[in-house]
Amino acid sequence: MKSFLTLMQREWLQHRFGWSLLALLPLGLAVFLLGVGEIDFGAEASERVGDALPAVVTVIGLTAGMALTFIIIAVTSLILVSGLSRRDHQDRSIEFWLSLPTSHTSSLAAPLLMHLLVVPAVALGVGLLGGWLAGMVVVTRLAGFGAWLALPWGDITVAALAMLGRVIIGLPLALLWVAPLILAQMLFNAWFKRWGLPVLLLALALSGLLVERWLGLGSVSLLIGDVLRNAGQALLATGAHHLEPRSAQALFETLRTMPGWALSDLGSAFRALGTPLFLGCLLSAAGLFALLVDWRRRGAGVAG
Repeated sequence: MKSFLTLMQREWLQHRFGWSLLALLPLGLAVFLLGVGEIDFGAEASERVGDALPAVVTVIGLTAGMALTFIIIAVTSLILVSGLSRRDHQDRSIEFWLSLPTSHTSSLAAPLLMHLLVVPAVALGVGLLGGWLAGMVVVTRLAGFGAWLALPWGDITVAALAMLGRVIIGLPLALLWVAPLILAQMLFNAWFKRWGLPVLLLALALSGLLVERWLGLGSVSLLIGDVLRNAGQALLATGAHHLEPRSAQALFETLRTMPGWALSDLGSAFRALGTPLFLGCLLSAAGLFALLVDWRRRGAGVAG
């Protein structure tokens, strides 16, 4: 376990500046623009929201902050992971890691967990804090700092943490759904280098043609669509909680139901795991991971 944590720490030390910049710069820029730019929701929107405007702005800020930071970090991590299989061979660092008491499985699994699970989960927390600051700036400019302080922060905090916990728990479930796609791209990049993605897309197209025309089974593209849809539902199975901002009191009552909604939504995500499609994803991911470990082991033998 100590060596595994060391490998994860290595990823953080190698990419911490880029991750920090990607997480903090967009949030800082958004707060700055909201602080100095013109803010106008329009007369119709302001009238419809009424006295719930400070609370609505705060909730939107918290949600948008989490979503923005998570999307940026998740996309970046997927790009970095796509070339992870060849990285240690290209910079010859694999020779150093072979001298440590770590297995090839750990050397591959630790960076994957760091890029795809730990950093995106931390990004959600950073986005929540950034959204809180952005909401404070907007509410202060529109209604004064006193209006922001007067908000029921107990209800808002519990609701925000419920949403945060829901997405963080759903994140590993979503990764299990899409693991075959991620590992397949890594494997093809290991085999074909820069041609990995085009060859993978060609292989999927040809396999789809084979399965659909010769075997008479369903389309591969539809199967991939089902996998991606289930991955999205693992993060939010029933969509965002319906908020009614007709009055501040109605909005606050809705926020109080967020923990119960999060548990119900999480239950829907877990129920989707009991399907043959999810079992197929797990088996495919296990096979692809084994092929990646084998490729790494053979490459390390050449390097040694």
